[in-house]
Amino acid sequence: MTLHSSSPIRPTPVPLTSIKRPRVLLRPGPFRASAVSSAPKARFVANRIESTSVQQLRRPLVEYMSLPASQYSVLDAERIERVDENTFRCYVYRIKFFSFEVCPVLVVRVEEEPSGCCIRLLSCKLEGSPLVEAQNEKFSASMANRISCNSYTQNSEMQQLTSDTTIEVTIEIPFAFRVIPVEVIESTGTQVLEQLLRIMLPRFLKQLVKDYQAWASGDISRQPLGTGEL
Repeated sequence: MTLHSSSPIRPTPVPLTSIKRPRVLLRPGPFRASAVSSAPKARFVANRIESTSVQQLRRPLVEYMSLPASQYSVLDAERIERVDENTFRCYVYRIKFFSFEVCPVLVVRVEEEPSGCCIRLLSCKLEGSPLVEAQNEKFSASMANRISCNSYTQNSEMQQLTSDTTIEVTIEIPFAFRVIPVEVIESTGTQVLEQLLRIMLPRFLKQLVKDYQAWASGDISRQPLGTGEL
């Protein structure tokens, strides 16, 4: 028997709600929120080279400069403490910045070099008022202090001890200071760093010379020499 229809057969429409779609499981992946601060920043940079003449004693200065960091004197027990063989914590003098006093605490590492050493900043923490300490998460700093010795002439009894130091600080400007032009803040901050280097580097070299003289005369106690005073 043959079935015949005078009109074409049309498929019955299927409601979309009845169509079964494959289930997709969405698994939460790693999510990283990186809020970029729009606060203005200020950058301070200071560099200073300080030198002093040193008369060589029975043991040459270059031999003193090649001592391993484990034999370094902390120079000033009131301001510097040893963390391990080549790492030190330094309490810098209080710095006046506008109406605030800031006391930086530095952790530095000593790297030995052919003609001396390089002191590099590992971390810096600010101590002071609550507003000052609130900036600890809002600034970055770097420092390198290269200390070297050179003779004026070959076999010269006089040597030159040199400290070449560069400090760079970038800080998010606190809200209370944003009425001040960034250029003024940067100029003031740079002057503060320059003044700090101008005071501390001669004192640092003076302590090094005194320590060399003690070491060259046979004193191997490596006792600190400073008293914390400028």
